[in-house]
Amino acid sequence: MLLANQLRYFGRRDSRFVFSVLNSSSFWSLSRIVASPPTPVISINERERRRLFSLSSASGMDASPTCSLVLSGKTAAENETAKLLKRNDTLKLPDDTEISVLLHSEKDKPLEENGFRIDLYLNGLSTDTFGRFLIWSPRVPSTQDVTSHNFSNLPLGAVCVADVQFKGRGRSKNLWESPPGCLMFSFTIQMEDGRIVPLLQYVISLAITEAIKDICDKEGLPYIDLKIKWPNDLYVNDLKVGGVLCTSTYRLKKFNVTAGIGLNVDNDKPSTCLNEALTDLSSTPYKFRKEDILAFFFNKFERLYDVFINQGFRALEELYYQTWLHSGQRVVVQEKKEDQVVENVVTIQGLTSSGYLLAIGDDNQMCELHPDGNSLDFFKGLIKSKLV
Repeated sequence: MLLANQLRYFGRRDSRFVFSVLNSSSFWSLSRIVASPPTPVISINERERRRLFSLSSASGMDASPTCSLVLSGKTAAENETAKLLKRNDTLKLPDDTEISVLLHSEKDKPLEENGFRIDLYLNGLSTDTFGRFLIWSPRVPSTQDVTSHNFSNLPLGAVCVADVQFKGRGRSKNLWESPPGCLMFSFTIQMEDGRIVPLLQYVISLAITEAIKDICDKEGLPYIDLKIKWPNDLYVNDLKVGGVLCTSTYRLKKFNVTAGIGLNVDNDKPSTCLNEALTDLSSTPYKFRKEDILAFFFNKFERLYDVFINQGFRALEELYYQTWLHSGQRVVVQEKKEDQVVENVVTIQGLTSSGYLLAIGDDNQMCELHPDGNSLDFFKGLIKSKLV
């Protein structure tokens, strides 16, 4: 999944980029579903002893770590699903990572201490589908791996949230390490129309910004100016605080989408975070809590997703453009002519129907802009495609 501030990027450090986002020319990737090897059987006592990762590990790359997954649900029906998954030893992770599965009712105090407060989250959730089945881990390689690797065995809308993540997925398969203080989660969605799958990340980004507004309204706080940077980054005060990653597999005529979100809530160095932005605006003692943000996100996302599926993204465009950074922005794009690359300046107008940037050149010709797939800054090296 995605990472946050005070992070380590294996092989390279760059404090300019708080998150790394996987992005291809179509903004989403198709991958094959690969079965993982069976998890070794561990005795109950051994499982209890090994169920937590050591948070003092410098690299997080233990030789054979055990990942604790705590399962919970909004209602008795979801809790029965949790019991079934545990009883059948269903959940798996790639790379031979051993799993210790616990039910929320079986947790002990050390497991929850300073961790994600499951009851607080579930009490704030009011959805019919999304977020109702929860997997929480104090430390996990990647929430994206938990949900994508177990997609067919999880209820639709299931979410995995972690306090610490040490193999977070990034753009170009980069690996990142992220600390406590970041809201890191992945959830499952199933879609039938492949043409609109690339637009899903915009609905998710919009739901995050709207969720923060809803919390500010509820608590009587000044608005945090959380903005969307195309295609899938979140910015506060010109600094990156979050990002969205969507991956997909196609199976039985449906797209199984795993959406991952990373949002820096509490780490103010080396960049910024939501609570620092709030402190700059107000002397209120209130602090954003990860549990509230996640509940408000799903409450908002479920409504926006319903509009998206039934009316199309165009019904959300006006709200989206109010939140993104780019209306009227002038950018330099590249166009290959014969053996030369020619640079031109164009003005961004909005999005095309396929989810790319719609722009107009100084010659009044409309064009579609694609990222080059290589630069961390999507506005460097944009490629222009003429629209007929």
